[in-house]
Amino acid sequence: MHRELAFDLQSLGAAFKAGMTPVDLVREVYRRIEALNDPGIFLCLRDEEEVLEEAAALGAEPLGSRSLWGVPFAVKDNIDVAGLTTTAGCPAFAYTAQENAFVVARLRNAGALLIGKTNLDQFATGLVGTRTPFPAPNNAIDKNLVPGGSSSGSAVSVAQGLVSFSLGTDTAGSGRVPAAMNGIVGLKPTLGALSTRGVVPACRTLDCVSIFALTPDDAFSVFEEAFGFDQVDPYSKDLAKPSRGALPSHLRVGVPDSATRDFLDDQVQEKSFQSSLRLLEKLGVEILELDFSPFFEVAKLLYNGPWVAERYVVIRDLLKNQPDAVHPVTRKVIEAAESYSASDTFEAIYSLRDLSRRISENIASLDALCVPSIPKFFSRREVDADPFDTNAKLGLYTNFVNLLDMCAVAVPVEPRGDGRPGGVTFVAAAGNDGLLTTLATAVHQASKPALGATNWSVPAVEQRLVAPMADETALVAIGAHMSGLPLNSELTRRGGRFLRAVRTSPEYRLFKLSGESPLRPGLVRHFAGTFIDAELWCLPTSSIGNFLSEIPSPLGLGTIKLEDGTEAIGFLCEQFATETAEDITHFGGWREFIEAFEIENKPEKESKYGTA
Repeated sequence: MHRELAFDLQSLGAAFKAGMTPVDLVREVYRRIEALNDPGIFLCLRDEEEVLEEAAALGAEPLGSRSLWGVPFAVKDNIDVAGLTTTAGCPAFAYTAQENAFVVARLRNAGALLIGKTNLDQFATGLVGTRTPFPAPNNAIDKNLVPGGSSSGSAVSVAQGLVSFSLGTDTAGSGRVPAAMNGIVGLKPTLGALSTRGVVPACRTLDCVSIFALTPDDAFSVFEEAFGFDQVDPYSKDLAKPSRGALPSHLRVGVPDSATRDFLDDQVQEKSFQSSLRLLEKLGVEILELDFSPFFEVAKLLYNGPWVAERYVVIRDLLKNQPDAVHPVTRKVIEAAESYSASDTFEAIYSLRDLSRRISENIASLDALCVPSIPKFFSRREVDADPFDTNAKLGLYTNFVNLLDMCAVAVPVEPRGDGRPGGVTFVAAAGNDGLLTTLATAVHQASKPALGATNWSVPAVEQRLVAPMADETALVAIGAHMSGLPLNSELTRRGGRFLRAVRTSPEYRLFKLSGESPLRPGLVRHFAGTFIDAELWCLPTSSIGNFLSEIPSPLGLGTIKLEDGTEAIGFLCEQFATETAEDITHFGGWREFIEAFEIENKPEKESKYGTA
């Protein structure tokens, strides 16, 4: 058992079923770490015998008794692990953690085996991965490139096949940029979905724990275990738990338009992005171009605004008493906080609120955004020559996400023309982590890129559940709540997942109701009815009541019969409202009606991104 054993969760599960034990796996992990011999990856490597003892105890339990049974992982060294030192990349700041961070505790309880703590840009301040007093980890793909940061060691440990997943943090892109630089997946969850208790803050109001993995499915599986409301953490949110489903029938994805799309003169990166957009269209995604200037204005607020004061608060005493203990680049970045006043802070907050409103209006009809994960790759030499500008440029497409309270996932695609990793990032409003993962999985499966620096193949995705789970309720959507239409976000933000396209039984009529914005249909059971196209979704049962309270008269939820003989709750209309409504039954469905009148979707046309 050597490097031919892939460390994605599906491959490990198969190996365990074939007789491999957690002890066997741990020995292989440490063998790989020693063979690679990159001293920049781990700042603290747990004693192998100690981990073997944990593995042996776990092996005494039934196979698969816990969801992450025997899976090896690493954590960024600004995240606490009980009994281990937390340095945040600064020896003078170091302390011994008394307890596990909330997310670490959850993952270890799920059976995951912690291997060690990884290197980072000091105090998580940077996107390059080289702002560390320790040896910087090598980029897993090309040693001449920076590894990306700030979660450099976490990304490289996964890309090199040393562990199955790792934890990082993300404030400006630290969970996405190093993923892109090393050809792996980087999941940046909705703010507050994962507790940050036990994490050294960077910008506490914007921080989140991120997840690096070999596939989008793996990242989400880890996310599901780490997810949970933490009453002790004031920034933790009691959210509906996102879930994965099938790829929705219709998705509308926004991309930067040609005037605001910037690859810093890297034509290879530009061609790679265009290829990714062609792939999205092949998957049935509708691409819409946007002026990205407002997003870039938000990004500037993060790097050139008073939010840097949050970093200053964390290490103010250290800067005052031991300034030389702080990396010179990091020190210069954080000391800039001293130049901002309280009035500067409020002006920035006002600007952010204005930009957020404008952006929300522009993307209200979209399901997600797709951007390049990075505009270009930077070499170590380039970063050494200009550590500030190169760092800022790496975050061109990442810096706006946390300030706008969005979630994101960076996913590898087929290699660029020069062999470097290709990659895009999907971004959406808070709560859409499951939808983004579903989309990222579809792209990953279609692209089949290398898994980091390994020669492992992309594993086939297990069939998603096409029926509700025990804590979910099926819901028939027949109008604006369907995928790609204006009210679909009312489902996705509540943790809804798409199951499949369906039709009603042949006993319904469809009407366009008057006086509604957005336009809404009314479905009525009728003796002279017919089949009506619809979509079957499911929602967490706990969110049905809240959802029902927002449905306006004359609509309501009732039982709808489907073509296959099953029943599910769905949107029905009171009979009286159809007396003045337009009968549109002959269109066969709401989407067909909308498309026929060019109200929602533009006429089909040839892709502007060319043919593959």
